[in-house]
Amino acid sequence: MDKFSRKSSQISQIIYLYTMDPLSILLTIVKLTLPAAVVFATAYTILKNFLDKQYQMKLLEVKNDNRKTTIPLKFQAYERLALLCERISPGNLILRIKSPGMTVEDFHMALLIAIQQEFDHNISQQVYVSDNLWNIIKYTRQHLINTITACAAELDKREPAEKLSELLMENFDEMEEKPLETAQKAIRREASVLM
Repeated sequence: MDKFSRKSSQISQIIYLYTMDPLSILLTIVKLTLPAAVVFATAYTILKNFLDKQYQMKLLEVKNDNRKTTIPLKFQAYERLALLCERISPGNLILRIKSPGMTVEDFHMALLIAIQQEFDHNISQQVYVSDNLWNIIKYTRQHLINTITACAAELDKREPAEKLSELLMENFDEMEEKPLETAQKAIRREASVLM
């Protein structure tokens, strides 16, 4: 009997739907779906706002963690580039490289090799500094190489290295634009932004 009453109830509902006019059916559907749609939209909005805030907080946390790691690496890069500028300055290069009995040709090659080795040793620092600063460093190195080569070309290759060192020091002292000083200022300026 129980199965029979359920079946008859289902049949009566189907008959009821067939006998209703289309407008009544539409209104019944709207009455049932509208509250569900409002609840869904509200839940979606609340959940989306919550997840967006969680995402922003996680992103901020990751950025802070990255800063804790990258800032010391950036300062180390600035220190190494400042040291590079000091090591390739003409006065320091001459003191470090020149030895008794060297000719202009020997000294010229030794200077160029020393500059290139210093630059190669610090080439990975470009990852941690701005493109502008790295371009200044590259320009400084190239300017130094060009100046040394130009001074060496003015002298006989077999003359003593002292002649080239004197000419280099005169040449660098007379320069109006001093790329090494410009590079050091750029390093200090960029490092000060992080402080």
